[in-house]
This record gives sequence, structure tokens and C-alpha cells, in this order.
Amino acid sequence: MTIKLTDVAKRAGVSPTTVSRVINNYGSLSQKTIDKVHVAMNELNYQPNSLARSLQGKNTQLIGLIFPTVANPFFGELVEKLETKFFERGYKSILCNSANNSEKERNYLKMLAANKVDGIIAGAHNLGIKEYEDYVLPIVSFDRALANSIPIVGGDNFEGGYQATEHLVAGGNQKIGIITGSNASNSPTNERLSGYKACLKEHQLQEHVFRFEAFENSLALKKMKIKRILTEESLDALFCTDDLTALLVINTCEELGISIPGQLKLIGYDGTTFIQNFFSHLTTVVQPIDDLAELLVDLLLQRITHPDKKLEALYKLPVRVLQGQTT
Repeated sequence: MTIKLTDVAKRAGVSPTTVSRVINNYGSLSQKTIDKVHVAMNELNYQPNSLARSLQGKNTQLIGLIFPTVANPFFGELVEKLETKFFERGYKSILCNSANNSEKERNYLKMLAANKVDGIIAGAHNLGIKEYEDYVLPIVSFDRALANSIPIVGGDNFEGGYQATEHLVAGGNQKIGIITGSNASNSPTNERLSGYKACLKEHQLQEHVFRFEAFENSLALKKMKIKRILTEESLDALFCTDDLTALLVINTCEELGISIPGQLKLIGYDGTTFIQNFFSHLTTVVQPIDDLAELLVDLLLQRITHPDKKLEALYKLPVRVLQGQTT
């Protein structure tokens, strides 16, 4: 049976108008009356209708989170921190996974707008989502260019790519490769490759760039490509622009009998708590995930409460190399 506002009023011994005022924090009421209504709501497990409140000009206290997949440890950790920080501030989160599916992302965006969420944090990397330019919702992006009016938050990708490569150069390596994504999306993460190239140019070393194209999403295809790189290229070091790819390289090297770091130095990127706890031997570039989440939350709440406030176009947080045993 659906619990109605009138049921709460009856249980609390007050009028439905009084219950409405308590829910919407409107009008002058005694603390005793407020407490009675809250007790009745808890006893009946009554949940106020967020959509109805939004139609009355009230905030829904809902936030949309659009990310590729929480199966990836980096996004999983970031989403967990975002959800926790929003909850501490009185907001609940709606998670939308939209990896490699632009139509899915469009549908989620429409759904979030239709449900009157107060704001959205978007971090999926699908191409051609023009709808972001049309919505007037408060939106903040994580590591992706969505529209000129939407601020971007991310780690310093160029500096991270440069530091990773400089770390390998400092170790005496001369033939340093990079495994990156297709770089097709308009994402600041593409700057990791730019940092790699800039460092090699400074040291007058040749580039060796290998990409996972958009169609190479399966684990089997990625492992096949990594195996080809390791057998056909005489690299002495490899920079992977994410830690999961670095772990695939480690597994493939074990299969091929290639010793790390004896025959190949290896560095990854992201440095999640999961990686640091369970694969601490991996040298990686650590992103400040907690600081990124805090900044994303802060900026979105600023957009919600002060929609006319001018924000920067891009916020970059520092990254660092965490030395492991693979270099």
C-alpha cells in the first residue's frame, strides 16, 4: 500500500498542511510539531515525492552521475567518493553507466532532466553528445569537453604524461613506448600523450605510439595487441595511460617470459587505492581522486546555488609518480 501525506498527518495528529510545511521547511512551526511529523514519517517509511517538490519550485536534492563504468577501479572509486560527499551534503545520487554507447548516454541525460535532478556530473567519453549544449541544468564535467559553458575538472594530464616519461628516461631507457586510447574523444586525457611526446622531444628520443582503437574494447583484442607490441618492438620501457592496461602488460610479459623491470620498465596511470593495495609493485602516476571528487562536488553545488557565478573553464589538479618495482 502506498503511504500518502495524509497518512503521515493522521499518525502525527496534525493537518496535511503542517506535514507539507515540515517537508518543505516552510513557515513557523514548533520543534515539537516538527519532531512529531518526522517520527510519523519514519514509522510509516514515508518518502516525500521529489518530482512533486520540484514542480513546486523546490530542489529535488538529486544529483545525476554519468560515467563509463564502475567496473573500472578508477571510476568506481571516484563515483563512490562523489556519492558519499553528496550524501553528506543532503543529496542523493543517480548513477548512469554509459560506456561506449552514445545513445545510452543521451537517454540517461534526458531521463535525468525529466526527473528534475538538481545537477549532473558527467565523465563518460562518448562522442557527439550535442545535447549537453542545450540543457540549462547545472553540469560539471570530469576530464571531458562537453560544451563551452561547462567547466572541466581533472588531473594535470600533460604533466602526468611528462612525469611518467621523464621517470623512464631518468632510468636510462632510450626506446620508450606508450599505449594509449584512440584519443578520438575531445578529452583532456589526450594530454597524457602530449606530455609523453614533449618529454621525448626534449631528450631527442623517438616516439613509439600504440593505440587501442575504439573497436578494440574486448580483453582478448587488447591482449593480442599487447603481445604483438612486446614481440615485434624492441622496447626497453613502456608507459600505459591507465593502470588496467599496465596490468595486462604484466600478465602478457609473464606469458612471454619477459622480465619486469629487467627487460622492460613499466609505468601505469591512475594509482587508485585498489592498485596501491593489491598491485603495489606497479609504478604509476597517482591521481588525487579524493581532491577531484571534492572539487567536482564543490563546483556543482556552486552552480546549483549561484547559477550566475562565473567558473573557470578548466581546473587541473597535480599528479605524482608513485615508485613501485616495475621501473
